[in-house]
Amino acid sequence: MRLEDLFGYLPRLEAELRASYATARRAAPPTVRPFLDVNQEFTLRGGKRFRAVLVLAGYHLATGRAPAPAIGAAAALEHFQSWMLIHDDIIDHAEERRGGPAVHRSLAATHRADAALGSSDDYGVGVGITVGDLEEPFTVEALLGAPAPSAARLAALAEYVLMTRLTAYGQLLDIRNGTLDPGAVTESDVLRVHELKSAVYTVSAPLKIGALLGGQRPATLGDLEAVARDLGIAFQLRDDVLGAGFDADESGKSPNDLPEGKRTLLVVRAWSEGNADDRARLARVLGRADASPAEVEDAREVLRRTGSLAYSERRIEALTRRALARLDRSRSIRASGKPLLREIADRLVRRRS
Repeated sequence: MRLEDLFGYLPRLEAELRASYATARRAAPPTVRPFLDVNQEFTLRGGKRFRAVLVLAGYHLATGRAPAPAIGAAAALEHFQSWMLIHDDIIDHAEERRGGPAVHRSLAATHRADAALGSSDDYGVGVGITVGDLEEPFTVEALLGAPAPSAARLAALAEYVLMTRLTAYGQLLDIRNGTLDPGAVTESDVLRVHELKSAVYTVSAPLKIGALLGGQRPATLGDLEAVARDLGIAFQLRDDVLGAGFDADESGKSPNDLPEGKRTLLVVRAWSEGNADDRARLARVLGRADASPAEVEDAREVLRRTGSLAYSERRIEALTRRALARLDRSRSIRASGKPLLREIADRLVRRRS
């Protein structure tokens, strides 16, 4: 099975997501239904659905069969993704997501249009947090309903619990790093956040949840987890490169990470390797939403000149090579599934969007 075959399941995934919201809406009090509609609209706006595809891949790797029985679990990861994104946008004071307003901004606009009492911004944040939380029951419900033996469902739920906890740890450390002087944040600090926050819930846990539902025993997942962890960190380092505006013509992304003050490896390395003038140029942009395009471009030039951009590219390549070498040596990963994992690796780290 190839990666494109797994993406062929996305129409069924979308139908599963719609059905889950419809079921919840019918059972909800009428006054709550508009809030469930907010969840549905946001989740169905789109997204790459790559975490869902990785659940399907994990099931196929474990069984060698078509992954249709894992569609519900794949939907669970999309509900989880909505939960994380809604909360992330509040934390980051984001204005847009998936081609539309961030959920808390949309809710604030509705409150303002209705001339409701109180602060519209406070309402947007409060209700946004809560509708984000509403996605967790969808996640757990989908995993509980997976057509698998009870032991397999319990193992998948245990992996979900671990994923949720580690993702929260990573988020906490990420927020903490943002309060520190860039010189006080180390490469190890950055990579630890990427391992906990991105590698786990973007790559490792989706693959493992699918494999567990397919009957693979937790004790045999060591190689898959190690491969996925390195690929997940490489994925986030690539995201940081895109988020700093490099490859912008291809990705369509703007360099928002710098004005948002994110302590990425690009920033930490440039701060360490640069001189006082380099650090001053970075400081004029980091955490400054009002930084001019010229100042942002100046900071990007610092990332290039100090070798920080090239260093991130080398780290991405090294992590990818290590993951693929582990994959080649593995005896616990089906030989027939290894080409699929190589495709996944390429999609994760060679992407331009």
